[in-house]
Amino acid sequence: MRKFSSYGSVSKKLHYYVPREELITQACRQLVGEDMDDGGHYITIWAPRQCGKSWIMREVLWRLWEDDRFHVLKLNLEHLKMMKDADRIAAAVGGELNSLLSIGNISVKGMDDFHTLFLKGVMKKPLILIMDEFDALTEEAIAGFAGIFRNIYNIRREDPASSKGKRYLLHAVALIGVRAVLGVENVKGSPFNVQRSVNIPNLTDEEVSAMFGWYEQESGQKVEQEVTDSVFYETRGQPGLVSWFGELLTETYNKTPGEPITMRHFRYVFRMAVKALPNNNVINIISKAKQTPYREVVLELFRTDQKVAFAFDDPDLNFLYMNGVIDTEETDDDLYVRFSSPFVQKRLFNYFSRELFPDMGKVFEPFDDLADIFTENGLRIGNLILRYEKYLRKNREWLLKDAPRRSDLRVTEAVYHFNLYQFLKGFFANEKVRVWPEFPTGNGEIDLIIEYEGTRYGLELKSFTNDRNYRESLKQAARYGKSLKLSVIWLIVFVEDIPDEYREKYEKDYMDKKTRVTVKPVFAATGE
Repeated sequence: MRKFSSYGSVSKKLHYYVPREELITQACRQLVGEDMDDGGHYITIWAPRQCGKSWIMREVLWRLWEDDRFHVLKLNLEHLKMMKDADRIAAAVGGELNSLLSIGNISVKGMDDFHTLFLKGVMKKPLILIMDEFDALTEEAIAGFAGIFRNIYNIRREDPASSKGKRYLLHAVALIGVRAVLGVENVKGSPFNVQRSVNIPNLTDEEVSAMFGWYEQESGQKVEQEVTDSVFYETRGQPGLVSWFGELLTETYNKTPGEPITMRHFRYVFRMAVKALPNNNVINIISKAKQTPYREVVLELFRTDQKVAFAFDDPDLNFLYMNGVIDTEETDDDLYVRFSSPFVQKRLFNYFSRELFPDMGKVFEPFDDLADIFTENGLRIGNLILRYEKYLRKNREWLLKDAPRRSDLRVTEAVYHFNLYQFLKGFFANEKVRVWPEFPTGNGEIDLIIEYEGTRYGLELKSFTNDRNYRESLKQAARYGKSLKLSVIWLIVFVEDIPDEYREKYEKDYMDKKTRVTVKPVFAATGE
């Protein structure tokens, strides 16, 4: 029986997979070209890591092998990433090509003579060349190879129309990479401006369902549709993460294979995936997000007062996008940044919460009477936030001493969200209370969920900017409360300071007429 493959390349014989025929056909068509004499295209295959670039191009390779008109080769270049000298890299790649094509009479010593491998007379048939992990090479090597390919492409265009008159037999090139392949890191601009671009998207919800449906047919074990929907929602169809959750659900934590896989199983698996389990894909994402200067950008993305516009030519956003930290969200008027998936956002939120606040000190004194929080009717969220405000005022000098700050030296907004989360976890550490973050939009909006004695409390976090935005936040909180099937939701509003008369004005319950959800606003003064 097949398995879900969460690491390495997927085997069509051993693993569940998505055929992705349309993408494979598209890449084949571009490499072969519309006319043999005209040549194929020089293309880049790009996507964030673990999206299936190499697998798709391996399928392309096997399909093109069946076309006797061409030599078709795929070179894996990752082993050259530690080599710094561009000429040594060119010699190594040239030697491999020489060996695979059995050329024999050509010796490549560096970039200057690399082009000679592709001359007519050296090769017997046109070559379609696929280079994987191209951006593992140094910037100098990338620029060198790209310049050579560009020159060959232009010469082929200028040569006589018939293939017999072509000086070079490099029919098509596919460069597989993440970022540098597009020339973004080259300060002199991209020398490879003749290529077409093939982006590898995430899986669709139908494709994710098909993978689990395949598992159901082979195993006989039913997977509830809500589980499949949740896998897609939390991963947004990122192939590596989908397969990882498939492995966790069907193998690692599948203790009762004779029973259906339900949401109870998914919630347990998801909790373990967020808090306890290593995954190379996620570890790589966090490692990129915590680097300077990207760390500051990621922290800013957790702000709730405004969205961040996306621009591919912004080097920081480009880096985060290509490494799977962020994705894009299209609206009627612009393109905005969002985190790549709710699961990734939760992992990052947990990471930065712990990194920024490894020690919260005493969140309450040992003999404090907590009767103002725990009552026969449940938790008093308003009193809980007042306790947090007092805690913050008392400890802010040491607590926020090294906190990230904006250019005006004020503490970054998201810091208070991380801090409140850590406070709540510490406050309820010895109680039968669960606290976890949710991110309903993938942007900066943050909600904390508290579960106590079968009752769920939703806390939507916002920063106060002006009266108009505050009124919209009330409506937004009501809509979110309805999605959680709650009749009451709390809106926690962070503000530097709020006089008593304004508390009285703004801290009034709001009943939304459309959703019939009551929003209870509570202001938390940060004391800046």
